Amino acid sequence: MKIAFKLAYRNLVGAGLRTWLNVIVLSFSFVVIIWMKGIITGWDYQAKTDMKNWEIGEGQFWHKNYDPYDPFTLTESHGKIPEEFRKEVQSGKMLAILICQGSIYPNGRIQSILIKGIDPKQTLLQLPTKKLDTAVNAIPAIIGNSMARANKLKTGDFITMQWRDANGTFDASEIYIAGIFATNVPSVDMGQVWIPMEKLQSMMILPGEASIFTFSNSDISRVQPKDWVLKTKRDLTASIDKIIKAKTVGQSIFFAILLLMAMLTIFDTQVLSIFRRQKEIGTYVALGYTKQQVVWLFTTEGAMNSVLAALLAACYGIPFLAWQAKVGWTMPVNASEFGMAMSQTLYPVYSGALVVSTVLIVMLTTTVVSYWPSKKIAKMNPTEALRGKIQ
Repeated sequence: MKIAFKLAYRNLVGAGLRTWLNVIVLSFSFVVIIWMKGIITGWDYQAKTDMKNWEIGEGQFWHKNYDPYDPFTLTESHGKIPEEFRKEVQSGKMLAILICQGSIYPNGRIQSILIKGIDPKQTLLQLPTKKLDTAVNAIPAIIGNSMARANKLKTGDFITMQWRDANGTFDASEIYIAGIFATNVPSVDMGQVWIPMEKLQSMMILPGEASIFTFSNSDISRVQPKDWVLKTKRDLTASIDKIIKAKTVGQSIFFAILLLMAMLTIFDTQVLSIFRRQKEIGTYVALGYTKQQVVWLFTTEGAMNSVLAALLAACYGIPFLAWQAKVGWTMPVNASEFGMAMSQTLYPVYSGALVVSTVLIVMLTTTVVSYWPSKKIAKMNPTEALRGKIQ
C-alpha cells in the first residue's frame, strides 16, 4: 500500500498542469463551501444574540390574549403584575412592558404605531431607555433608526401622538424625541415608540399593568401565573430558525453545483488517464499487480487530488477565512429594513465540525468518482493493454 501511495503521488506530479488544474478547482470548492456555511452560522448566531440583547432576554411571559401579529388583541392583552413576578421586577431581573396602539402625525401625515411603556432605569435590554428620564414639556420618547428615517424625524423633534385609553376615550399629547437608537432587530424599531412605563400606564388608565415580561435568567424555576403564557427563547427565535433552514436548503443546491463541477473534472481526468495509459496498465499487470491493485492505484491517484486540494486550500483559505471573520461580509442593502433580524455586515463563524465535515465530504466524493471509471481496468485484457488496444 505504501508503494501504491508513492507511485500514485509520482504519477500525479508527473501529470503536471492537468493535476494542478484539478487541485485548484477542488480547493476552490473547499474554501467557498466553508465560507458560505460560516456566513449562515454567523447570521444565525448574530440574529439570535441581537434578539436576546434587544428584545427577548432569556425568555418572556405573554398575557394570554397577546398576539404580536394581531393588533386587535392589544386592547385586552394586559393584566396586573403578578405577585410571583413582583420581586424580580423590582430587582431588575425581570422587565415589564405595556403595549398599546396609537398614532403619530409627523409632517402632516398619520402613522399608526405601537406605543410601548418601559422602565427608564432598566438594564436588561440594550435599549437606551435612560434617555427617557428627560424633563421636558412633553412625553419623552425614543425610536429606532428605521422609524426615524421613514417618518423624517430627528432627536429634539416634537410631534403629536394620539391614543385610546382603557375606557375607549381618545386622547392626544405631544411627544419629544429624546433619542434615536440603531438596532438590527426590526421588532423593536419599525412603527414603535418607547415611552416611560408609568407614563403609559397613567395615559391608558392601567395602573400596575403590563402586556409582557422579559426575564434575564432562564434557570430559575418560576410558577406560571394564571393568564400568563411562558415563551422560551427557543419559541421566540423560531422564525429565525425557519429562515436559516430555508437559506441552508438554497445553499445546498449551490454546494451541489460546486461539487458537481469539481467531480466532473476528476471524472473526465480519470477516464482520459485510463484511455491514454493502457500500456502502463498492462505493464503493471505484467509486473505482478493484480487488477484490483491497479484499480486501487488509479483510485488513490484521484483521491490524492483532494488531499493536495485541501493543502492548497489551507494555504490561501485560512488567511482569507480569518480575514472575513474579522471584517465580515457587507451586503449592499440593510436586510433589517425588510423585517429580518439581520445585520448589514455578517461575520462568519467557523467550527471544527464544519471544517472537518466539509473536508470529509469532498474527499469521499472525490474517491467515489475516482473509483467509478477505474472499474474499467478490471475488464481489460493485459495482453491487449500492453499493445495499447482499447477493449
